[in-house]
Amino acid sequence: MFCSCPLLLPMKKRPFDSEMKTRRFSLFDRLSLAAVLAAVVTTLAVVLIAVAFLSNGGKSASAVFCSLASGSAANGYDATPTQLRAILHYATSKVVPQQNLEEVSLSFNVLQEISPCNFLVFGLGYDSLMWAGLNPRGTTVFLEEDPKWISTVLERHPSLHALHIGYNTQLSEADDLLTLARNDPECSPNRVRLSSGSKCRLMLPGLPEEIYDKEWDIIMIDAPRGYFAEAPGRMGAIYTAAIMAQRRVKPGKTHIFLHDVDRRVEKMYAAEFLCMANKVEGVGRLWHFVNPRATNTSRSSFCL
Repeated sequence: MFCSCPLLLPMKKRPFDSEMKTRRFSLFDRLSLAAVLAAVVTTLAVVLIAVAFLSNGGKSASAVFCSLASGSAANGYDATPTQLRAILHYATSKVVPQQNLEEVSLSFNVLQEISPCNFLVFGLGYDSLMWAGLNPRGTTVFLEEDPKWISTVLERHPSLHALHIGYNTQLSEADDLLTLARNDPECSPNRVRLSSGSKCRLMLPGLPEEIYDKEWDIIMIDAPRGYFAEAPGRMGAIYTAAIMAQRRVKPGKTHIFLHDVDRRVEKMYAAEFLCMANKVEGVGRLWHFVNPRATNTSRSSFCL
């Protein structure tokens, strides 16, 4: 009965990235949004507890919580441990989200429709427990550039699946890399190798084989850092996501969410590799693309 209730939880990027955002909510907006989200998850927690209490015939509070943790909620819906931890965490968290409600809702609506699914997230932050909780019984993997930050987050949330990724680009190279990709046959969609052995500089190097091998239903690009010249930039993440979508074998399309599209490089690379014809919606600084698998394997360009 309660499994389809929308679950909107607060999210926040890691501090050293989000602090550089050029657009910020007013203090009133940020506090209001945090209050609304906290109220939502708190209400859901109360509902789950009430359902469990009723389904257990009025047993003690400890029995109710044990019932929740073991996944024996009413009407056949089993809350996962990650979802329960997310409810507890965000209901008591003072973290203020960087994305607004409309931005969060774009991703949430797709997850609500196709979960459980394979969900790949570029970036690890205070919102990660939320993303994992919104994909119950699916596979959610986070790719993060900072090993120390991985340790910090996993210490708090050890159930998350986070992997370290290295980048071989800098934001200052974005224009030259785009020119290279347009002219280098090794970067052509009909020739590039989706593997660590690719000769195209935009293909992310050294990803674990589980990332190359799995077909991802949703890809969220909210990292790496891209706000100063020496930062890795998101050029490789955008290009690799586009190749992953084109190389999809199973039926369906790949949903790609790109954040920070108010920045020049994100816009430029999205237009080149994700293709504006595939953009289905956008709000604030988030764009949503639905990219089909390639049917013409001899095609040398990403966009028609």
